[in-house]
Amino acid sequence: MSYVTVGVVDYGMGNHASVVHGLRDLGYRVRISAEPEVLDATDILVLPGVGAFPAAMQALHQRGLVSYLQQQAREQRPIIGICLGMQLLTSASHEFQYTAGLDLIPGEVVPLTGAKWHIGWNTLECVNADSLLQPSDGQAFYFNHSFCYQGPDEYKVCLTRHPGPFASVIRRANVIGIQFHPEKSQEAGRALLKNVISGLIHA
Repeated sequence: MSYVTVGVVDYGMGNHASVVHGLRDLGYRVRISAEPEVLDATDILVLPGVGAFPAAMQALHQRGLVSYLQQQAREQRPIIGICLGMQLLTSASHEFQYTAGLDLIPGEVVPLTGAKWHIGWNTLECVNADSLLQPSDGQAFYFNHSFCYQGPDEYKVCLTRHPGPFASVIRRANVIGIQFHPEKSQEAGRALLKNVISGLIHA
């Protein structure tokens, strides 16, 4: 039996415990590291995150992970960003100050419209055909954020209509950003994570 190993990028800011627990519950091996040689020995990278965009980018730069993640994306390595991790995948953010992001998915992070903060359960509406996300269309997931993605429609896979609308899943090639917390979204979240991980690895 071949096991899938997920590399969780550790840059000092993240909800690692819940993400790792969720991944292991799905049967994946998990390695948490900031070391490229450790992350290189995994099948897929997950970039979690909780906190502010500028501090997160500073932490990634300090660990030499910005150029590493950019190179991995160029090599078509599967990468999943969750919550703040999704926002870090974009070109830049306006949170506190204008800060350049990883620029793996064109677009920027801006304040939500319609509410200062979005906490709780809301549904996905898939607006671009994507076999990895289509099974989750119409299902509810747990959100906790005050900023969202603003960018070209071609990268928006799923929307959430309230408060907003805003893009709740974005994708460019093998890089996928998920604004909500699948690891905190019960069975719907487990199914989505499994579909996305297995789909990216076997693409």
